[in-house]
Amino acid sequence: MNDASVRPSALPLIAIGILGGLLSGLFGIGGGTIIVPALALWLSMPQKLSAGTSVAAILPTAIVGATTYALQGNVDWLAAALLAAGIVVGAQVGSHLLSKLPVGAIQWGFIAFLAVVIVSLWFVVPQRDDQITMTALLGALLVVTGFVTGILSGLLGVGGGVVVVPILMFFFGASDLIAKGTSLLMMIPGSLSGTIGNFKRGNVDLRAAAYIGIAASVCVPFGSMFAGWIDPLWGNIAFSAYLAFIATQMLVRKLRSKAGK
Repeated sequence: MNDASVRPSALPLIAIGILGGLLSGLFGIGGGTIIVPALALWLSMPQKLSAGTSVAAILPTAIVGATTYALQGNVDWLAAALLAAGIVVGAQVGSHLLSKLPVGAIQWGFIAFLAVVIVSLWFVVPQRDDQITMTALLGALLVVTGFVTGILSGLLGVGGGVVVVPILMFFFGASDLIAKGTSLLMMIPGSLSGTIGNFKRGNVDLRAAAYIGIAASVCVPFGSMFAGWIDPLWGNIAFSAYLAFIATQMLVRKLRSKAGK
């Protein structure tokens, strides 16, 4: 069950939600890469509880963000449905593993993945009119991508956007805006599935998730509007800088943890 001694006040939770919402709209992510470390490091919430709370907070954020992108015509509904089919199952697997396994090795692998994406963002710039050309093979690969993303979501507390957005651009031919909108739509069932699993295992603080999620929902449309205003190249540069920040943050935490042993 939740640690009763960890009960953050509303103001820092709202501040985390505002930042998470702006980044969610701008980059098509759930915001977990900000929410989890903020809860764990800033508010001293246990790591597993932080991850589960982040997954729950992503639900309202993803709903509002996906709606905003959909109203602009920047969602591939079929791709999102196929990704969601995989992520719903993967999120259950990930939330189960969260209560069973140490996540150290997965975190190292995730850091390596981020490094590859950061480099790729400087060489592959999508065009705004790019579309996903669906085939049976691509459809199957989207389901597999969703499944793997769901596992990472359940284990690390991320919505999956940092995985799905670059994959949709680089391997499936989506524009940056369609990748972001599709990613946010995909997160809705994934977040719901992961939250149910985490709630059963006592790995979620619904009060904290509500404060963060509501604040993020108010701010996510502003981030999505800004994403449409900036050039795709500058969007890639900003996204790579954000991912570099995440990778550096995770690396420093891992090295400090290792040095402290």
